[in-house]
Parts: sequence; C-alpha cells; structure tokens
Amino acid sequence: MTLKLLISLTLLALVGIGLYHTNKPLPPGISYRGPAAPLVDPVLLSDITRHYNNGSETRDHEIFDEVFRLIGQAEQFVLVDMFLYNSTQPEGTVHRPLAEQLTDALISRKRARPGLQIVVISDPLNTMYGGTTSPWFEALRQEGITVVETSLPPLRDSNPAWSVIWRVCCQWFGNNPEGGWLDNALGNHPVTLRSYLALPNFKANHRKLLVVDEGPEMRALVTSANPHDGSSRHSNLGLSFTGPAVRDVLRSERAVLAMSGAETSMIDAWLSREDRNARIDHESSEQVAVLTESAILDAALTMINAASTGDRLDLAVFYLSHRKVVEALLAAAGRGAALRVLLDANSEAFGHSKSGIPNRQVAMELHKAGVPVRWCNTQGEQCHSKLLMLRPEKGHTRILLGSANFTRRNLDDLNLETNVSVSVKEDSPIADKATRFFNQQWRLGPDDDPVMSLPYEAWADESRFRYWRYRIMEATGLSTF
Repeated sequence: MTLKLLISLTLLALVGIGLYHTNKPLPPGISYRGPAAPLVDPVLLSDITRHYNNGSETRDHEIFDEVFRLIGQAEQFVLVDMFLYNSTQPEGTVHRPLAEQLTDALISRKRARPGLQIVVISDPLNTMYGGTTSPWFEALRQEGITVVETSLPPLRDSNPAWSVIWRVCCQWFGNNPEGGWLDNALGNHPVTLRSYLALPNFKANHRKLLVVDEGPEMRALVTSANPHDGSSRHSNLGLSFTGPAVRDVLRSERAVLAMSGAETSMIDAWLSREDRNARIDHESSEQVAVLTESAILDAALTMINAASTGDRLDLAVFYLSHRKVVEALLAAAGRGAALRVLLDANSEAFGHSKSGIPNRQVAMELHKAGVPVRWCNTQGEQCHSKLLMLRPEKGHTRILLGSANFTRRNLDDLNLETNVSVSVKEDSPIADKATRFFNQQWRLGPDDDPVMSLPYEAWADESRFRYWRYRIMEATGLSTF
C-alpha cells in the first residue's frame, strides 16, 4: 500500500467518523417536546443587578433564594440539574458563594430528612472532564447524595473539526484527577493535558433546573441561572410551577441519567407515582410546555413567525447567533412587528476580555434593518437571561425562557438544554412581571439612574472581518458560543 493511498484512507476514515458523530441518532429522550399542559401556580423569578451613577450597585436576586427555600421544605425528593456548579470567580468583586450555599442546603436537608432522595446532575466541566475533583460533589457524595457528571460523548459533536481527532486519539485514555501538572482554569488543583484536549469539543449539559416535592404536589423550577459564584451577579429569569408539566421535566431528566449510564430507578419510581396520582382537575386557559434541545428552536421560530403588524416581540438574550432565528427576526420586522432586542455586549466573562462576537455582529445586521437594539449595562457581570416574549395585538402573551441561548450549539441538538414555553393572559402576573423585567432594562439609559442599558452605538462593531469570522464560527462549531 502506497503512502498516498494510506493517507487517503485515513482522511476518508476521519471524514466518515466526523459525519457520523455530527448526524448520529440522538440518545432516547433527548430533544424532548412536552405537550401543552395547564400552567398551575406559576411564579416568575428574576435576578437583576443595577449600576448607579455614583458607582454603587444593588442586586435583586430571587432565583436561588427560591431554590434554597424549596430544598429546605422538601420531604421526599430533590433533583438538581445545573451546568456550572463551582466556586470560581474573578478577583476584585464580592460574589455570592452559590456553590457552597447549594451544597450546604442539600446536605442540611439530607441530614434533617435522612430518607430524602436527592440526585444532582451537572456538567463534567466542573471537574475539568475528570482531571480534578469537585469539593462540592465530594461533600455531597459523602452524605449519600447521588451526583452524576453527565456523559457527553453520546451527544452529537458540535465542533467536528476537533472532535473527530479527539475521538480517534484521546478519548480512550480517560482522565486522572491525581495526575495533573497543568494550571486549572476552574480551580487551584492542577489538571492533566487530557482535560484540555476534551475542552474544545465544545458541548455541555447546559440545563439549569430543580424539581422537589412540595406538599402533595411536585414543583419544578426552570431557569437560566447557575450555582456558580462568578455568575452570582448575572441577570437571569426562572419560572417555577406545579401541575402535570412537572412530569415532563422528570421524563427529560431521566433521559440524561440513562444517557450517562446512571441509575434511573429513583426517577422511574417518581414518574410512576406521579402518573398514578395525576390529577385531572387542573383546568386553566394558561398553559406551559417543557421543551429541550431543538424543540426550543421550533418554539422560538413559531413565536417569531407569528409576529406581524400590531404585535410586540421582545428578545433579551446572552448569545444571539443562530441564523434561522436572526433571519426570522428580520422577517418579523419586515412584516411590521414591533421588535426590540436587548443583548449582552459580550465584552467580558469572569474577568477576561472578549471580542464581542457574536452579538455585536448580529446587532449590526438587525440595526441596519431598522430593528431597535440596546445593550445591557454590565460591569463585570453578564446579561444572562434567555427571554423571548410575544405580546400579540389580541390574545395570550407567549413567553419562552430557560437555559438555551439562541445559538447553533444550544438549539441544534448539540448541548443539553431545558426551556419552558408559556401562554398566559396578557394581564396575568407572569406576563406583567416579564414585561416589567424587559422594560426596566430597556428604558433606563445613560440619562437615568440606575443605568440599565446603552444605545446600539455604545458597543457597535461594523467590521466586516469580524462579521464573517462570526459566520464561520457559527457554521463550523469552532466557537465557545
């Protein structure tokens, strides 16, 4: 066999591996689309950091206060699935110790109720893909609490240019938390080279949710907030609810456990109990649907495509780059919908400067088409919400929120994500609070105190080079967004 033929066969094999792992069947239960169910006892929770002209700031942060309250009253069952669960933070700013607080809340309740069943699911990024240990995970395990680090290889590859190499050369070696010699970006314990070889796969269990028993009911909370110290100043949203849709959250979480090779009997028992005890007296004209992965994209496009003259469409999101979403927004504006887009400037993350990609490039497109765009006035924190809201001229307000940014990784069955799609009366407390959350950040500008947002010109970047860099990164997966 000639060298040329050998090289050709090797390249062909790599291409085949790459094509398979970017298009392979999804694990069972992934990309879950829950049916519309009655929205029962909903509570919208918001985190907002405000910056004042005298340099001070205030924080109205409701989400983890509610998380800790719900854990503190649980008698039988707690399920946590959250992406960033660690105590890293940039220097120079006081952050809330969310990782420690969540760990303490779970351990305290387990000790108070030894029979309480608790399962914690998170992303392997928190242990640098097995290259170190998490003190929080180890503390939970010592108390008999189940901790599952999600197995990501069964998911499709979001960055095939690297992942095909990693799958051939590196995944077989596993990792060793005791053998590290490289600086750890997420802690002080050194990590192995294998941790950094896994990192460019750019995939994650990005979900952020909680399920607990609350009296005779089960309650779920779906949010964009992480139990991560460095994220504790971010703006975020979350929705808490009871009723039949909670079973859909449990079903979608069972799929993550099964994909990771973890025991599912605890979830199975609760699903069986909930199915037996399902009440049929939940009647409401307001509805909620639990959506994961690409089902979130379908819901977003349906909402945007429904907007026309007389309808109001508001979007507040940390990352906006998905081409179908951008094109749908431009089309909605062309149909006469009153569209407003509030974005993070992507200027920094946890003390490190960023290039502004992709939001500033997408903002340029929208601005040139006449779409109003403003930037959250962040000072070290992130505008981390993922909110899409349609307020039609007539009919119910529709709200989409949860963990998913509007990017290829988040919406194309690459990451694991959980959102809820809600339909509520226009004068409902949920619609009212969501509207106030958006309006407060939209209207308070440079001449106000606090300064909540800035005009498009404040962070405008109309470089064609960086625009096409964004387009290539989005299309190929060579990006962290």
